[in-house]
Amino acid sequence: MSKEEAYKEATRYIDNGRDNLKKAGKSNNFYEDIKYVKTACGIAYSGVLLALDYYLEHKGVKVPKSKRKSIEWYRDNVAKLDKKLLMALNNVYSILHISGYYEGLNGVKVIQAGFDYAEDIVRKIKPN
Repeated sequence: MSKEEAYKEATRYIDNGRDNLKKAGKSNNFYEDIKYVKTACGIAYSGVLLALDYYLEHKGVKVPKSKRKSIEWYRDNVAKLDKKLLMALNNVYSILHISGYYEGLNGVKVIQAGFDYAEDIVRKIKPN
């Protein structure tokens, strides 16, 4: 996969996640329909993993293709290359994957922050 293709695909995931958030509806700084929030967070998190796979592979890390990688695998490998990227990953994991996807957190500002960190990670593979 080329850099352009990887960036385009990861961005598509983030955009699809944002589209799902619109379906959730808002009231008093909270999303109303948790189902759409969970779906949106899961989609965006998947886009981040796609971007990280590309990023790590092109930094010389052997990225397993045939098995699922743990968050610890991502953290260990990202930590060796970029501490700021690691902080963004930790925030995305906590906000989007755990709080948003699994626990159904529905605070608009918190979920928005998770999406912002996700976009920061995807920008790491943006073609020049």
